[in-house]
Amino acid sequence: MAGCNCTPVTAFRLTGLTDDPGAQAALFLLFLLIYIVTILANLGMLALIAASPRLHTPMYYFLGNLAFVDLCSSTAITPKLLADFLSEKKLVTYAGCVAQVFIFDILGVTEGFLLAMMAYDRYMAICHPLLYSVTMSPKCCFQLVTCSYLLGLTNGVGQTIGMLRLSFCSSHVIDHFFCDISPLISLSTSDTTLNQIMLRTLASLFGVSSGLLVLLSYITIISTILSIRSAEGKCKAFSTCASHLAVVSIFYGTAIFMYLKASSRDDKRAAVLYTVVTPMLNPLIYSLRNQEVKEALRRLTKMRRSCMLYMYG
Repeated sequence: MAGCNCTPVTAFRLTGLTDDPGAQAALFLLFLLIYIVTILANLGMLALIAASPRLHTPMYYFLGNLAFVDLCSSTAITPKLLADFLSEKKLVTYAGCVAQVFIFDILGVTEGFLLAMMAYDRYMAICHPLLYSVTMSPKCCFQLVTCSYLLGLTNGVGQTIGMLRLSFCSSHVIDHFFCDISPLISLSTSDTTLNQIMLRTLASLFGVSSGLLVLLSYITIISTILSIRSAEGKCKAFSTCASHLAVVSIFYGTAIFMYLKASSRDDKRAAVLYTVVTPMLNPLIYSLRNQEVKEALRRLTKMRRSCMLYMYG
């Protein structure tokens, strides 16, 4: 925060979602329920993938990492939000704010690229099935996932370094329910030209590139599915990517809405979808719409019952 002759800010105050005590109590219960479901659903998905040999495939390797990212992103935002519903001041330390920006920006980009890798996986499975096992080898999958995390880390480091050079003198009130880089740039009293350029450049570079990979993959996938003659074949091919397509639609739909927002209230609503609701929906969509996940769950349930019967006669 160099370059400012005022007292350095040691804490920020968040405006939160509402000032109405009655609404805060209701929202606390709602978001607590969402967070519990998010934790259980994502941990359950991770446990199911680890325990089911049938799910030890590239698609579920990516899905396991997506569940881990959703688990971390929700935990980085929701517990603090729940605590603020019970607090009047809604304070967050400067160090805590920096940490939240860093984690949020890492995980947001990482999730985008994981979804892109999953789209590429579906592209290879549907459009080039004979090359699938060779192309999507364990080594390749590991490299793709590692690349997703490294790109997320690059974004997180870049945005955090940009935040550290900002000065905050006139106000310490952030019009949001968590520390995001955009409201912090608006709040700063220093020259934010470089930060604005960095924000737009990284958002365009990472967001557009991952989005284009998803779009091109699905254009080719849809074209291939339409060329299949039998209705049964079309249905079977589409079912292999229906869950992923639903998750992608939610992720990029929310991202587009955030950039087309008309007010800070719209920004908060979009951020609630992105940071709180989406991490809960992702594992539920894969659980409810994916036959392989349902079958793996049935097998594990049946195996558990058999073990219980054997142990207790």
